[in-house]
Amino acid sequence: MQGVTTHSQHPSPADDPHPEPEHRTAFAQASDDLQRHRPPSPVWGDERDAVSIALEWAATHTALASDPKATARSAHDLHAEVGETITAGGIGAERAMELFDEVLLPATRASDDPMNLAYIPAAPTRAAVAFDTVVSAANVFGGLWEGGAGAIFAENQVLRWLADLLGWPADAAGVFVSGGTNGNLSALATAREHARRTRGGKPAGGWALACASTAHSSVSSAARLLDMEVVMVPVDANGHLTGQALEPLLAADERICAVVASGGTTNAGIVDDIASVVEVAHRHGAWVHVDGAYGGAALTAPSARHRFDGIEEADSFIVDPHKWLFAPYDCCALLYRDPRPAAAAHAQHAAYLDSINRGESNPADLAAHLSRRTRGLPLWYSLATHGTDAYTAAVERCLATARTVAGAIKASEHLELLLEPELSVVVFRRRGWDQDAYRTWSRRLAKDGVMLCVPTAYQGEPALRLAFVNPSVEADAVIEVLTTTMGEADGS
Repeated sequence: MQGVTTHSQHPSPADDPHPEPEHRTAFAQASDDLQRHRPPSPVWGDERDAVSIALEWAATHTALASDPKATARSAHDLHAEVGETITAGGIGAERAMELFDEVLLPATRASDDPMNLAYIPAAPTRAAVAFDTVVSAANVFGGLWEGGAGAIFAENQVLRWLADLLGWPADAAGVFVSGGTNGNLSALATAREHARRTRGGKPAGGWALACASTAHSSVSSAARLLDMEVVMVPVDANGHLTGQALEPLLAADERICAVVASGGTTNAGIVDDIASVVEVAHRHGAWVHVDGAYGGAALTAPSARHRFDGIEEADSFIVDPHKWLFAPYDCCALLYRDPRPAAAAHAQHAAYLDSINRGESNPADLAAHLSRRTRGLPLWYSLATHGTDAYTAAVERCLATARTVAGAIKASEHLELLLEPELSVVVFRRRGWDQDAYRTWSRRLAKDGVMLCVPTAYQGEPALRLAFVNPSVEADAVIEVLTTTMGEADGS
């Protein structure tokens, strides 16, 4: 195959005019030694080179710092440089890795760079990243206890830790799914099916869910898929969904079977008034789901835990460890205070599945999936390695950074803080700038590799936001960027 040197062709160090770096030779040798008992496949042949090349890259990349200059390129430009890689004969492992390392990866955004403060970035521990390769190599089927008992047991210990943070009973249970969209969809499907069973069938006007306009876009997406209407609840002056605003809507509309509260909105980091929402919703027989995809990690922080008061009585909850619990993509923890309605909604039955031991923990029973990788294991490994106290310290550090940067913005003569941060998102504006000025400033800093911060909107007006979910971020570095780059009146 083009571009690959087979093991039988490896020159000796003395004969090679371009000897490999010592670390590469040692790594390749170690990989070869581990693979020596694997005979070539009758179809794939000898894959030792492909394995060693990929594992060495993964090990090296895990140890290296990220590159904040990484930016997207057009498909046209990428094709011009990469060409066709899916061919009848293959392009070989070395060429494939070369293209990935030198062209494809640099055309992505570095999520874990300390100066990536856009959207909700990800800052996994190196332990979690490394263990993600273990999960792939182990190739465990994580849908059923029968196939993945040990791995599922470890995942369940993490889920129990989260349930304890929620203050939920011993029989609470959950599952790791791909992301918040899947988690919200699965939880709301459970809520709808639970209502169908407990309310005697579908109401004449169909089902509906209630949420604030600040709820994540995945809530509306889930409602469409579930044929549920979305009833928008007005928020208070500070952006919170409250039981007081919810009460008249639930009293007037029997179609509403579920209420979604935000445990940290993505745009502004606002935590709804969960306690009042739960009290009112349950009084009207509605399920309460808390979307904590971003902000739920703050349950680990004593300084922020009070914002989640009332979550002890919620019915379901999600948090994305790939957002602020330092796990790699993709990972969402979905939990149920009582898992029985979830099993009634999601458990699959077929002739080949009927022998499953339903007395054990079968993750396939708790969400809209059957096949799944044990994506909760990188978080388990990192938690087991570092301990929960380190996680508390990391989240608290992010909260402190947000408060420090917010304070500097308030003290600035040309910047305006739009709301006090409840969690680790800081929303602000530059006085005198319009949307074009924000975009010009944002693109310039991204191109120069200084900082990633993209424009947003707050209460209908253009603004900027900084999301602090990486404990390696230095507040002083962020403040210096804001001070030295936002003095120009037009952002140019």
